[in-house]
Amino acid sequence: MTSIAIVGAGPQLGLAIARTFGSRGFDVALISRNRAKLDDLVGKLTAEGITAAAFPADVLDRDALTQALKDAAVRFGGIDVLEYSPVGTFGITTLTAPAGTEPSHVEFEMNFQLYGAIAATQAVLPAMREAGAGTLLYTTGAGSIDPDPRVANVNAAAAALRNWAMNLHKELVGTGVQAAHVGIDVSIGTAVMPGLPTAQPEEISPVYWELHTTHRDEAERVFSL
Repeated sequence: MTSIAIVGAGPQLGLAIARTFGSRGFDVALISRNRAKLDDLVGKLTAEGITAAAFPADVLDRDALTQALKDAAVRFGGIDVLEYSPVGTFGITTLTAPAGTEPSHVEFEMNFQLYGAIAATQAVLPAMREAGAGTLLYTTGAGSIDPDPRVANVNAAAAALRNWAMNLHKELVGTGVQAAHVGIDVSIGTAVMPGLPTAQPEEISPVYWELHTTHRDEAERVFSL
């Protein structure tokens, strides 16, 4: 039995990743704040013959996030793949240009992106190390690589997560555990940022499968059009 835990499971990319892995025999643990939305996603996956379960938790509540991942591991006999891509930045935080950025503007994003990822990793990595197998995947916008002045505070935290994830990849070489960063250089589903091309989540999700299977030596993949 193999399983994937998707943290920040949204109706677009999260669902597409769930389908990509679930259609290949993975059980799917979905983790995000909204139980009603999670239950809806579980219903869709179940109708497609994929075993899935909801574990509501806010990534800003590290204890709750840790417990959700532990509960998922108990339910599915372990977590083989962790995918971390919390959604909801737009509309939750104030987007700032570089010169207008205050520490508080970055603080929320650091909690949301970097610190949540670290907490999630700490919940699953020890068991992966012991098993000598596992995959840790972390998603940001491509502004973590090529910053966009319109979202400087978001980019700063995303760059921190990217740096940490790629450093983790280096540390885990030879352990059987893969860690990698996925940079998404498109709007997903519908246009969000002017000038950024749009791709469907089903076009992006195969990148995650490849990092788990055939590209395990890579620390980063960037999806762009």
